[in-house]
Amino acid sequence: MPAGPGASDGAERFDDAPHARSHFRSVANPRRFALYSLAETPAKDAVVVRLGSDDHTLMVVREFRRVPLLVSALSLTLFTAQPGRASAAIAALAHFCERAVSAWEPSYLMLAQSLEQPRLVALLTGVHQARALATGSASSFSLAALFPEIRPMLESEPEVFHYFSEEAAATAGVSPRAV
Repeated sequence: MPAGPGASDGAERFDDAPHARSHFRSVANPRRFALYSLAETPAKDAVVVRLGSDDHTLMVVREFRRVPLLVSALSLTLFTAQPGRASAAIAALAHFCERAVSAWEPSYLMLAQSLEQPRLVALLTGVHQARALATGSASSFSLAALFPEIRPMLESEPEVFHYFSEEAAATAGVSPRAV
């Protein structure tokens, strides 16, 4: 896949000192990984997700950040819209994000669309589980209510990834840059 605007290839973007970098492991396929990286570029901050050999430069649609940022669980969910349904899927996801901020008060929530593949939408959520349990919430964050609305717009089932630390990746024999 071609790199985003202003970059000659994906590898160079990951070599810059990132502001944030997180590894994720697929829930459905533990051999599949995603790397999320936020690095400052001369033009702007570039949010990048690497899946397999493909880099996706993400354009933020909705973002919510609680300060101070206290997160004990991170999750990345990828949605691939059917051809011609990307706008409707993004609108439904954006509306879900607005409701989720009120219902679950997540520590972090970002909805973004891939510039390289506009039908690919990423939802990154960060919650503080102890705080959610203290408020009596049965679930610290749930996409269950979203799925009936969003599924008809999607090409395939959403792919859910959970945070996978670099230390765990190293001890599991997985390169920190694994995909």
